[in-house]
Amino acid sequence: MEIITAISTFLWGYPIIIMLFFTSVYLTFRLKFFQFVYPLYIFKQTIGRVGKKTKGKGTITPFQTLTTALSSTIGAANIVGVPVAIMLGGPGAVFWMWVIAVFGMALKFGETALGVHYREQNAAGEYVGGPTYYMKNGIKWPMVGKILAAWYATFLLIELVPSIMVQSNSVASTIEESFDFSPLITGIIIAVTVGIVVFGGVKRIGKVTSYLVPFMAGFYIIAGMIIIFMNITAVPDAFALIFTEAFNPTAALGGGAGAVLAETIRWGFARGIYSNEAGLGTSPIAHAAAKTDHPIRQAFWAVIQIIVDTLIICTITALVVIMTGVWQDSDAHEDSVREALTARAFGETFGPIGNSVVSLALVIFVFSTITVVVFYGARQAEYLFGLWAGTVMKAVYVVSIVIGAIGGATVLWAFLDLTLFFVILPNIIAVILLSPKIIELKREFFKSDDYYQKDIREENS
Repeated sequence: MEIITAISTFLWGYPIIIMLFFTSVYLTFRLKFFQFVYPLYIFKQTIGRVGKKTKGKGTITPFQTLTTALSSTIGAANIVGVPVAIMLGGPGAVFWMWVIAVFGMALKFGETALGVHYREQNAAGEYVGGPTYYMKNGIKWPMVGKILAAWYATFLLIELVPSIMVQSNSVASTIEESFDFSPLITGIIIAVTVGIVVFGGVKRIGKVTSYLVPFMAGFYIIAGMIIIFMNITAVPDAFALIFTEAFNPTAALGGGAGAVLAETIRWGFARGIYSNEAGLGTSPIAHAAAKTDHPIRQAFWAVIQIIVDTLIICTITALVVIMTGVWQDSDAHEDSVREALTARAFGETFGPIGNSVVSLALVIFVFSTITVVVFYGARQAEYLFGLWAGTVMKAVYVVSIVIGAIGGATVLWAFLDLTLFFVILPNIIAVILLSPKIIELKREFFKSDDYYQKDIREENS
């Protein structure tokens, strides 16, 4: 276990950060900085069209795919992970979290476009896609695509078992601590509820997340904004601290100036990557089910996903922790305390109800995450063995919720980061190999009279 943990820690340090960051920068250049050139157009074609009739083929609406994808990325990382990054990398880590989020938009955009372009219809008539399909259908080298696809599907299938256990355990522990409720009962309730949703198929998941995600995100954002407005005079100082310490950190732990700066960048990048999951390849699985007339149009929703998850929710958490000053408490560097700094900030503002607000938000976030990752895992089993295997894996994942809630099979948890690395690696290889197709799809969308040009004419008419 010590060897596995050491390997996982190493891989999830600079190797994976460098791999994802340089892939994101590479795609940003190849896509001609589209996220900086077309921000207004992207908003108009996504959030600006919610509720309007959607053109094209698909299983669920683009908004439902967004909320489904957000369900897997909005979670404990947004509430617990951000203050950890601040304590280990200093306030400047927040700036680097923004940097990787902005460049990561290109990576998320690219893998989503591929996921939609190479999607298929399964035996149930649902549109399915994601890394396994663009690896199999897009990479033309003999057997390479199929090998990468099997590699990706197998490791994601395995990785989700300990992932779900850890998530369910965090919910059960939070509820036990806040409301003195039995972890076993909590696990059973979550398992039954998740089962009802996931066995209803992607349409039911889309409907549930389209209501749950806006509620839970809005609930947390409003509560966080109240704290920010209550400390409005501290906003300029908070941003000044973030920008100053991004390049000249003093609060981060480390040795000399260079080592401290490296840790600040590392923790900021790591938190951004872990939060928005750009490069993991899971979001394209959700986006592939969308009703859309072109892969690029759906890929715009992946950009919105990063904006909501990292640039809005993670930023609110960071500001709340910094502006309330809890990050400077004498015990803030203790492991158990730094993970609870967000709850402490809310508690100091709202009193006892503040802790309940954070606990409730965490429970809802994690519940939605479990629901969607069960769906992701079932899709991998379906790809490898057929529709029946997806149903079997749903049952396996639902049972693992209960096991994780009571703290069972903890030996598997050590494999979580290690298997996750081997999920990301084949996806990054595939995205780089298929980057010419991403460029081609983007050029086709913006040059064709049927898409971008038509949208502009309609806006001006």
